[in-house]
Amino acid sequence: MPTTPTQLPAVRAMAGDLAIRMDYDLDSVEDLRLAVDEACATLAAIGLGDSPLTVVFETTRSGLHIDAWVATAEGTDVPRDGFGWAVLATLADNVDGRPATQATVPGGDGSQTAVAVISMDKYLPGQRPGELAGRVGSMGSDLSVAP
Repeated sequence: MPTTPTQLPAVRAMAGDLAIRMDYDLDSVEDLRLAVDEACATLAAIGLGDSPLTVVFETTRSGLHIDAWVATAEGTDVPRDGFGWAVLATLADNVDGRPATQATVPGGDGSQTAVAVISMDKYLPGQRPGELAGRVGSMGSDLSVAP
């Protein structure tokens, strides 16, 4: 999609629609919308000229994984020191920003063209890695079995 401000709400809406269909609670749906919006705005600011923004949504049993990327000048990194990154880190369960190439990103064209990528995960309740194991262990210690 074009990186124009008029197009970014479409990605935000798609994130919200997927989250609703996956039965996230309303707060988590809004968190995802805001996180996707912030990721797209961050990438649009560092993209090359009219380079399109690509956003790939992957639904899994544990939640939603999102990769967003845009072509950049060689050596451009994702800024991680401002308010926008703090918003992303707060709203998503996992977030990572890094330089990459189109050969290594989902939906890339296989070339060595430089891109900047923001990847994030938002887990469904009870699906955060380690969360279920911790609950089972604590429940197990409270159980007793009569002979």
